[in-house]
Amino acid sequence: MKKTVSLDDKYLKKTGSIYINGVQSLVRLPLVQKQRDLKNNLNTAGFISGYPGSPLGGYDLELTKAKKYLIEHEIDHQAGINEEIAATSVWGSQQIEYKNKNKKDGVFGIWYGKGPGVDRSLDAFKHANAAGSSKYGGVLAIAGDDHGCKSSSIPHQSDHNFISAFIPYLYPAGIDDIVSYGLLGFEMSRYSGCWIGMKMVSDVADSSKTYDTANEDKKIIIPSNDDLLEYAELNRNITFKETPRELDFKLQRVKGFAAQVFGHKNNIDQVKWPNINSKIGIISSGKSYNDVREALRWLGIDKEKAKELGICLYKIGMPWPLEPNGIRSFCEGLDKVLVVEEKRELIEHQIKWQLYNWSEKVRPEVTGKQDEKGNWQLPPENDLPLATIVEVLANQIYKATGAKELLESLDWFQKRNLKKSFQQAPIDRKAYFCSGCPHNTSTMIPEGSTALAGIGCHYMAVNMDRDTELYTQMGGEGTPWIGQSKYIEGNHIFANLGDGTYKHSGALAIRACVDAEVNITFKILYNDAVAMTGGQTLGKNLSTLQIAKQVLSEGVKKVVLLTENLKNYSQTSLPKGVELKHRDYLQNVQKELQTIKGVTILIYDQGCAAEKRRKRKRGIIEDPLQKILINPEVCEGCGDCSTQSNCMSIEPLETEFGRKRKINQSTCNKDFTCIKGFCPSFFSIETNDMKNIQTPSVDDELPDPIKKIDEEITNIILTGIGGTGVLTISAILGMAANIENKKSTTLDMTGLSQKGGAVWAYIKLYSDKKKPYSHKITPGMSDVLLACDQVVATKDEIQEVLSNKRTYAVLNTNSAPVADFVSNTDIDFKSNEVRELIKNSTKNISVELDTIDLSYRFFGNTINANMIQLGAAFQAGLIPLERESILQAINLNKSGAENNIKAFNLGRLAVHDPKNPIFKQTENSIQSVSINDLKEILASYSKKSLKAFNQIESTLNANKDLSKNVIEEVLIEYGRICLIKDEYRVASMHLKNYKKIIKNEFSSWSKLSFYLAPPILSFIKDKKTGNPRKFKIPGNIALPLFFILDKLSFLRDTPLDIFRYSKERRHDFEHKKLFEQKLNDILKHSNNHEMTQLIENSKKVKGYGSIKEKNLAIFKKYISNSPINFLNIKNI
Repeated sequence: MKKTVSLDDKYLKKTGSIYINGVQSLVRLPLVQKQRDLKNNLNTAGFISGYPGSPLGGYDLELTKAKKYLIEHEIDHQAGINEEIAATSVWGSQQIEYKNKNKKDGVFGIWYGKGPGVDRSLDAFKHANAAGSSKYGGVLAIAGDDHGCKSSSIPHQSDHNFISAFIPYLYPAGIDDIVSYGLLGFEMSRYSGCWIGMKMVSDVADSSKTYDTANEDKKIIIPSNDDLLEYAELNRNITFKETPRELDFKLQRVKGFAAQVFGHKNNIDQVKWPNINSKIGIISSGKSYNDVREALRWLGIDKEKAKELGICLYKIGMPWPLEPNGIRSFCEGLDKVLVVEEKRELIEHQIKWQLYNWSEKVRPEVTGKQDEKGNWQLPPENDLPLATIVEVLANQIYKATGAKELLESLDWFQKRNLKKSFQQAPIDRKAYFCSGCPHNTSTMIPEGSTALAGIGCHYMAVNMDRDTELYTQMGGEGTPWIGQSKYIEGNHIFANLGDGTYKHSGALAIRACVDAEVNITFKILYNDAVAMTGGQTLGKNLSTLQIAKQVLSEGVKKVVLLTENLKNYSQTSLPKGVELKHRDYLQNVQKELQTIKGVTILIYDQGCAAEKRRKRKRGIIEDPLQKILINPEVCEGCGDCSTQSNCMSIEPLETEFGRKRKINQSTCNKDFTCIKGFCPSFFSIETNDMKNIQTPSVDDELPDPIKKIDEEITNIILTGIGGTGVLTISAILGMAANIENKKSTTLDMTGLSQKGGAVWAYIKLYSDKKKPYSHKITPGMSDVLLACDQVVATKDEIQEVLSNKRTYAVLNTNSAPVADFVSNTDIDFKSNEVRELIKNSTKNISVELDTIDLSYRFFGNTINANMIQLGAAFQAGLIPLERESILQAINLNKSGAENNIKAFNLGRLAVHDPKNPIFKQTENSIQSVSINDLKEILASYSKKSLKAFNQIESTLNANKDLSKNVIEEVLIEYGRICLIKDEYRVASMHLKNYKKIIKNEFSSWSKLSFYLAPPILSFIKDKKTGNPRKFKIPGNIALPLFFILDKLSFLRDTPLDIFRYSKERRHDFEHKKLFEQKLNDILKHSNNHEMTQLIENSKKVKGYGSIKEKNLAIFKKYISNSPINFLNIKNI
C-alpha cells in the first residue's frame, strides 16, 4: 500500500516514517527540541549560528529553506561572519539570565562549522564552556569532519580539539542517531553545564534514509544531583559570578564527571551483543560502528553466530569522556578487545588507561590502530575504508576464535587486492572550475609571475597550469610571503582571495602585509557568494567600493577594480585612488601592479557562474540572449578557445577532418571569454528558442518489466558528474521506496561535485526483513552499476564494490570530456579501455545507451540524460520498485517534473522497443576523409595544390617499403596542409555552414555576428590585451564580405592575391615546404616510424595567427632535432 508524502514531511511529521538526509536531520533537531520543551512547560527559544563548510556546507541553506518552520518555533538562524564570532554569539545565547533581564526560560544554542572552524574557534569554545550553559538552554557544537579530505585543503579530526576545550562530545553512527543524540546533547548540556560537541562526518551528513520518528520519543533520564557525590550541591550552570580559577575548578572536577554520569544513566554507550563467555570484544563508535556491523554481515556473522564464536559488540555514543562503568563491565573475561575507530586513536587510549590497573591475568589484550606486534592494521591517516575493516575483523576474529571459515574471506581479500594492484583507471575525472566561472580568468597571471592560492575554489588553481603554488588556511592568504620575501629570488607575488574569505578573516592578512611592507598584489575575487559550499550569500556583504575604501584606509598603495560590466558603475562615484577598468585589462593591470612597491589590490568583480545560472533560472537576473557557436570547418582544433576561457563547456567534436570544438549550450554559463582568441570560427546569435523538438508521446502503459533482482537488500552504485543532476536519481529512488513503504538508504559522495568532478552514490533498497547498517556497499556486493558516467565507474572506490558474478551494468556510452582536455587538446579519452574495464568487473552489461544524445535529440538539452538512464534501468528489471512510486517521487519536485517523466518513459521505451522508429537516426559514425574526397576539395580549392598533391601521391605509391596505412595518413595530412584556411576559404566555409549550424541548435535567431581578427589588419592592436584586435562584425556586413571573398577565390596563388603576402600566409607556406622536404628525406630511407613521427608532429601545426606561429616553431624544432635531417632550416 502506497502512502501520500510531501517534501515538508521531514519537518512536519511527528509520527511514522519520513525520508530525510543527515543535514536535514540537523534542521529537524531544534524543531523537536522546542516541541519537547513546550511539553515540559518551558518557554524556550533556539539560536543557531556558524559558518558553512563540508560536510555541513548545506546546513545553512537547509535552515534558510525551513525558515518558515524555524520562525514558528521561535528559532533564529544567524549566519556567522566566521566560526569564532558565531561561537561567541552562541555563548551569548546562554547569558540571557544576566541581571534577570531574560524574556525566555532559556535559549538552546547550536554552533556549526567545519573541522578547521573548530580549530579557529577553540579560544571561544574554552571560554564559553568554562562559563557554562544555561539551566534551560544548553549548547550543541556540531563539527563537520572531512576525514578523507574529499572537499578540504587538509584532512581533519575534531575529536582532540573538543577534548582540549573540555567539551564532551557525541558521535552519531547514522541518521537514526542524529536527532536522538542531539536531544540528549541539549539535556546533557543543561545538566552538566558543559557545551556538548557532536561530530558529523560526510558519510552521515551526506546520507539519506527512511527514518522512524519514534527514535525521538525515547525517555531522557536526568540524573539526581546525588549521583555527583561530594559535588552534588555545586551549581554547574552559568552564574556570572565565578573567577576564572573557580570556573576551571568546576569544569575539571565536576562538569566532565556530570557528563559521564548523564551518559551512564541514559545508556548512550550500548552493549549490542552481550559478553556471554566471549573471547573477543569489538568496540566502535560513530560511522565506524555501522561499518563494523556491515563488515560482520559480509563475513556471515550475526548475533547468533557471534554468540557461537564468542564475539561481543559494544557501541560507543560518547567517545569522550569515555564512560568507565560500561567499558569495565563489557571487557571482563575477554581475551581480546579490538577497537575500530577512524583517524588518530582516542577510544583505544582511554580503554587502555581504564584497564591498566587490572591484573595482567584478567586484562584483555587491546589492539586497534596497531596489532599485537605493533604493525599498522587500521590506518590513522585519511578515512577508514570499509574493505579494510572487513579484512581486519576477519583476521582478528580468526586469531581469537580459530574459525577457519574466516580464512576463506582473508584469502578472497588477498586475491582481490592482488588483482586490484594490477588494475588502474584508464583516465581520471578531476574537479574543475565551472563553465563561465570567474576564477577561470581571474586566476591568470602574467607570464613569469607567481601566485599563491586561496582557499575554496581558488585552491583548485594549484592543480592547473597557472603558476599558482602553495596554499594556506582560510584567512592566511598571502601572508607566507611575509616570511619568504627576504630570502628568495623575486620581489613580488600575487595572492588570490575570495570576497567571502575577505569578510571571514582575509582582511587581517592584507593588514599584516601592509604592516610588513612587502610587495604583494591581493586579487580579491568578488563573486558575491560562498561558492565552494553551495553559493550562500554573505549576509549584508560589503560592496566592491566598500572593500576598496576599507583597504585604502589601511594603507594599500593602489586599488584597481575590474568588472565584466562597466554599466554597473555608470552612476557611481569612485573613491579617490580607485581605478575602474573592464576585466579584459587584467594582464595589463597586473603587470602595472607588479611594479608598485608595497601592497596593491585588484578587485575582480564577476558573479559566481553557478549562482548566475540558478538566478537566471528563477528569473532573478536577466538571462542574456546571446549564444556563441563554432563553425567546425573553420575550427582548427588548436585549443586556443580553451586556453582563453579555461571553460569545460568547450567540448571536442570528432569530424572526418579530426577533432574540432563545439560549445555545449546546456552547460554554457555565458561568460563569452572563449571568443577572445585569434580564431575566426566563432559567431554569435541572439535567441531564446532551442531547436523545435517534438518529444514523442511515449505510452506510459508500457508493460512492467520482469524483475531480475530479488535480494533482501538491493545494492545500487550510481556514478556521474557533479552539476548534472545525477544525485537527483538517488533522491528519487530513496523517496520512491519511502512512498511504497519500503526502506532505503543513500549516501552521496560529492566532494567537489558541483565543480564537474566525480560523484557517486551508494543506494540500498530493502524491506523490514533485513536492514543494512553502513550506507556504503561492502566489497563485491553491488547488484547494479548505474553508470551515468563511465569514467567515474572506473575509480577504485567504485571498482571495489563491483562483482563479475553479481553486478549488472547500465551504461551511458557518451562520456563528457574530462578536465585535462582543457589543457591537452589531443587527449585520448580511452573510451574502449574504460568500457573494457567495466565489462571485466561486472557480470553483465545489461543496457548501453547514449543518453546524452537521446536527451539532446528529444529535449534539446542534455539535462534529462540521467532520468532516461533510470528509465532504462527500470525497464531492464534492475530497479526493485514500482513504476507508480518512481513517478510520484518525480512529481514531488514540481520543477521539471513533466520532462523528467517523459525522459523516464523514453528510457523505458529504449529498452522495451529499441527498434521503435523514433530511435532511428542517420548513421553518424565518423571516418577520416577519403583520398578521393580530398582530391575533389583540392580541385575546387587550387589547381596548383591539387597538382602538388598528385605528385606526392605518385611518389608515395611508388615506394614499396611504406605501408598502405602510412601512405594514406601522409596524404591526408598533406592535403590538410595544402588546404590553407586563407581569407577566401574561411569566408566560403562560413557562407556554406552558418545556417546549418544554427538550425542544428535553435529554431529562430536574430543579430548574427562574426568575430574576426583578419591577419591583414593584425597591426591594429587591442589596447586591453596588446593582441591583434578582434572585431565583432554584424552579419549584414560580414555575409556580403564573405560572398565577395568567396567569389574572389580565383585570385588564390596569383600575384593579385593580396593575402598571400601576410605573415600568417608565409607561415602556412613554410609549414608546407618543411613537410615536403622532410618527407623527401624520409623516403630516401623508407622509414615507417619516422613517417609516422612526421605526421604526428605536423598535425600539431594548427590554429591561426600567433597560435599557429608557436606551433610551427615547435615543428621546426622537431625537424632540426630529428635523426634524419639534411635540411638547413635557416635557408627556408
